[in-house]
Amino acid sequence: MTPPPPFSYTYTPNIPELLLGLKCSLAISTYQTGKVVIFSAKDENQLIQLPRNFDKPMGMTIKGENFALATRDELIITTNSVGMAKNYPPNPNVYDSLFIPRVTYHTGTLDLHDIHYTSEGLMGVNTLFSCLSLFDENLSFQEYWRPSFITDLKPEDRCHLNGLAVDPITHKPKYVSALGSGNAARSWNDNMMKGGVLIDLDSNEIILDNLPVPHSPRLYDGSLWMLLSATGEVIKVNVNTGKYDIITQINGFVRGMDKIGDYLFVSTSKLRPNSSLFKEAPIADKSIVCGITVIYIPTGQPCGHILYKTSVEEIFDLKVLPGKLRPNILNSAKQMHKTSVISKDEVFWSNPELKENETVSS
Repeated sequence: MTPPPPFSYTYTPNIPELLLGLKCSLAISTYQTGKVVIFSAKDENQLIQLPRNFDKPMGMTIKGENFALATRDELIITTNSVGMAKNYPPNPNVYDSLFIPRVTYHTGTLDLHDIHYTSEGLMGVNTLFSCLSLFDENLSFQEYWRPSFITDLKPEDRCHLNGLAVDPITHKPKYVSALGSGNAARSWNDNMMKGGVLIDLDSNEIILDNLPVPHSPRLYDGSLWMLLSATGEVIKVNVNTGKYDIITQINGFVRGMDKIGDYLFVSTSKLRPNSSLFKEAPIADKSIVCGITVIYIPTGQPCGHILYKTSVEEIFDLKVLPGKLRPNILNSAKQMHKTSVISKDEVFWSNPELKENETVSS
């Protein structure tokens, strides 16, 4: 039998129609393959993917027409510019939006995980330095907050800070997740299965502990949701009582979550055979697929999925792209972004056949 081609995937028949009905596309980051992949509906029956190469892509965030991405040693901000997609030279009249790199912060290696636009600016979970960071043109990062148990700002990944929940109304950072609460280099690795914590930023207190590898805390409609990766559980947290309810369980290492309407999209990864989690995690023997699970929130039950057959085994983040039915995103590898010129009133694509400094209006 001929093996399936790279990046082959399957999906339940309802996915294209669902994305069209919700008027959105989905983006995932997979540092394992070095790609950001966008899933869109071609029509009511067909789903298409658009992969783009980035160097170890991790956290992603959306604000209006801005799409920001954390990579190995950069924080890249792309912008959807009206008028550029329609006349995109390689494929005109195909895309309804086109995210083009406009600003890059050369942060150095910080192991940035979750990133969010907040009331304080673009903020990232700086895992290597165990803190939340802000970014500007002067420094690799500015410390914004660190857990009370972290005494020094050192590149030692002391607690594996990984997730950030932001209030969608005030845009204030509210909660963070970490795999441990120690103050020594990589101390979280000693009790990874039971050492996870959820921290309230306002009080700087741990409100949940003994968590099995927490990731992706998110505030939706006034409720705090989170993923417990080692058990495959999607939970809703009561921040007042310090308890949580299990909404559903997925057969996979869950990490990366977003919501639109009544639907929750959760990404799942395979566990690496050489990972300690592979032997210890309750979900290990069931974590054999990588993809996206769709959960219908009123029932808490899965109602569809996208599953990779080849190539992709680990996903870090997932974002819904609202109002974007067929988006595209450019990287800097092929230099295509350098042929785009955008002013306040007009947009242009440079034409290599014209003389230097001449452009053609789109």
